[in-house]
Amino acid sequence: MAPSPAATFKTKEEYVAEVLREGILAGRFPRGARLKQAEIAQMLAISITPVREAFRILEAEGYVVSITHRGVVVAPFDASATREIMELRVTLESQLATAAMRNMTAQDEAELAKLERDFKKAIAGGERPSVRALNYRFHSHLYSLARRPQTLHFAQVLWAKYPFDLINLIPDRPARAAREHAAILKAIARRDQKALLAAVRDHIEAGWRELKKDLNSRKTPAARPPLRRRREDTRRHPQP
Repeated sequence: MAPSPAATFKTKEEYVAEVLREGILAGRFPRGARLKQAEIAQMLAISITPVREAFRILEAEGYVVSITHRGVVVAPFDASATREIMELRVTLESQLATAAMRNMTAQDEAELAKLERDFKKAIAGGERPSVRALNYRFHSHLYSLARRPQTLHFAQVLWAKYPFDLINLIPDRPARAAREHAAILKAIARRDQKALLAAVRDHIEAGWRELKKDLNSRKTPAARPPLRRRREDTRRHPQP
């Protein structure tokens, strides 16, 4: 999927950076995967130079890292920093959403509503890569309407360190995210800043709580039979 038609780019490297940014957050380029300049240039029908420059942009933001003898790879995320990043996201994204609401036109609202309809359609169709990409587009387009490029830049830096790919693998999480998006759109339609701030916070915190629960469940060791039972089994089936 190419970036949203509503997006505008001043340079080719900005375009390439956005394609890769969306692809990383959508899971099309997995964490730890190597990104090859020639392949990406061919995929986008563009020269290698803007791809190289896009890599530099994304490395500065934390989406990719350069590793000796491996080249450019998608950066891993630090699970220990997830809570701090979540709290910073709430702060920045609340500011962006509020500013976007003040600037929003009827056409802007219609574009957001269409992105949300496409998001729900992808969920219903089980189109997981599209679900992730459209979730990114919904937030990216909403926050771009704030016209605060520096704040948006710092939000994007936080997104690079946040495990959206893992959150989107949690069963039924996209459907719950769609309901949370609806609450954000409803608050915007009413121009209700208090409700909007609550909806943005609830959306971000809900994803973090579900991620934390999922990660903790993965750490829980499988149940082992009682010691006495295991000894009886050993006597019944002696080891060779």
